[in-house]
Amino acid sequence: MNYQEIFDKIEDKLDGNPHLDDLARKKTDPFKILISTILSARTRDTNTRKVTIRLFKEFNSPKEISEADIELLEELVYETGFFRQKAKRIKETSKIIHEKYDNKVPRDFKKLIELPGVGRKTANCTLAYAFNIPAICVDTHVHRISNRLGWVRTKKPKDTEKALKEIIPKELWVRINRLFVRFGQQICLPNHPKHEICPVEDICAKDFSMEQDRKAKKKKKQK
Repeated sequence: MNYQEIFDKIEDKLDGNPHLDDLARKKTDPFKILISTILSARTRDTNTRKVTIRLFKEFNSPKEISEADIELLEELVYETGFFRQKAKRIKETSKIIHEKYDNKVPRDFKKLIELPGVGRKTANCTLAYAFNIPAICVDTHVHRISNRLGWVRTKKPKDTEKALKEIIPKELWVRINRLFVRFGQQICLPNHPKHEICPVEDICAKDFSMEQDRKAKKKKKQK
């Protein structure tokens, strides 16, 4: 399968850029990308963009965020949801970046996942968007679309990451998240994908088993 060709087809149909992609294209400070990625968990891209701008208007460095009043941080990140937890995490992470890493975000996966609020997805996004280091960042879109296309058969994002690494050429890894976030928001929607305008309709396995499993579990809980 020619993944380069598939990605090109998808990109031709998409509008705009996700927030992290914009930051990467502008060669933004890796610290800003790391914090923005932590804030992006379980929220819309528009919220992440708005809050990132607001936060870094107020504070410019790991030291400043680490010393910031927690209530002010909570107020600044409120729109991303889970604001208390996120405020605490970015404050703790900023302190470690300042004191342990001399204000420089580590370019190492193992060091990144040791930071508060940084799991596999955030670590891989930081490597990919901040440093252009080959990494596959598996969020809800990458996980859903990869299974729907039939490229993988996985239940957990960690397994999706591993499976994709086995089939996608390394030089294309960084592209996956950048494309699938927009593809999942604009065309390959969770419940009502737009088959009529999908550029890869002809090769899609249309595997909806994951959605069906999710709905079945939800229905079971409601009983």
